[in-house]
Amino acid sequence: MADTIHVLFCFSPAAGQVVEHPHVFPAGITVEAAWRELSPRFLGQHEPPIWGVWGRKVLPNFVLSEGDRLELYRPLQVDPKIARRQRFKKQGAKRSGLFANRRPGSAAGY
Repeated sequence: MADTIHVLFCFSPAAGQVVEHPHVFPAGITVEAAWRELSPRFLGQHEPPIWGVWGRKVLPNFVLSEGDRLELYRPLQVDPKIARRQRFKKQGAKRSGLFANRRPGSAAGY
């Protein structure tokens, strides 16, 4: 068994930006211990972050493996339901988008 593992650390400091940083950790390291090691270097967060490995949310006691992609998730700025409603309003419900060819006399969205 190896003494170290290689992990790709990924986070998004702002919308449309992704930072990927390969990092070597000791074997058997947990997500929480990795965060303590990485936080002074990359992050200025004070609240506990939400972590994932390969797109799946993990708890701080999750043990990292060789080749894992450790991801830090930012809190959502807008509720996804509200964002969808705003996009729908912007595109227009009558002439464009998904509901361009609706039946006469039917309600918008049907």
